[in-house]
Amino acid sequence: MLTVDYDRLGLQPGELLLDIGCGTGRHAFEALRRGARVVALDLSAEDLRQARDWLGAMALAGEAGPAGAAIAVRGNALALPFADATFDRVIVAEVLEHVPEDAAAIAEVRRVLKPGGTVAVTVPRWYPERVCWALSEEYHSNPGAHVRIYRGSELRRKLREQGLRLVGGHHAHALHAPYWWVKCAVGPRDETHPLPLLYHRFLVWDLTRRPRATRVVERVLNPLLGKSIVIYGRRARG
Repeated sequence: MLTVDYDRLGLQPGELLLDIGCGTGRHAFEALRRGARVVALDLSAEDLRQARDWLGAMALAGEAGPAGAAIAVRGNALALPFADATFDRVIVAEVLEHVPEDAAAIAEVRRVLKPGGTVAVTVPRWYPERVCWALSEEYHSNPGAHVRIYRGSELRRKLREQGLRLVGGHHAHALHAPYWWVKCAVGPRDETHPLPLLYHRFLVWDLTRRPRATRVVERVLNPLLGKSIVIYGRRARG
């Protein structure tokens, strides 16, 4: 499930892309498929192992773009282990809501981004996230859970304060918002309740089949119910 629009990000084959907080690698996979040289970074050794295995499998299966290559690196978003102005593109997807020192993380993004390079930052959108918090204390009170709810204006302000020029944005995953509301209502850790299980089956079907009808419905609903907000920024030249 991709949240970032790679065409808006401007990713080209052969460019160096950093996926911060890559998890098991969903955005890194697509970047590799498009022929980027990908660095997938995360704090979780287990997530990185899975990402590394899948990236390797893609390369062996010939699913990487002609110029594509990938490595997985363990690291902290607050102290990225890279030199200044290293990357052409950076993705920070569903990460900042977990980081108390989000301004410091954004400053690190700008530092490692080349002048003229672009970044895509995604976080849970305020309204769908606020419903989740209202329905379940457990949803946001566990170690490593979300520490804040962003309004779009707050995220844009913080990106600008760290020297990024904003170049666009959109919302994504409207069909996923009701799933999380149902999940929070019955208990985030309840893996047996039939309602979230049924909805999850629908989401898996939608992701694998991608029928035109649900694509149109989600595109119409995204401005109202999109679970994520995506902001694109650019580091100024010079």
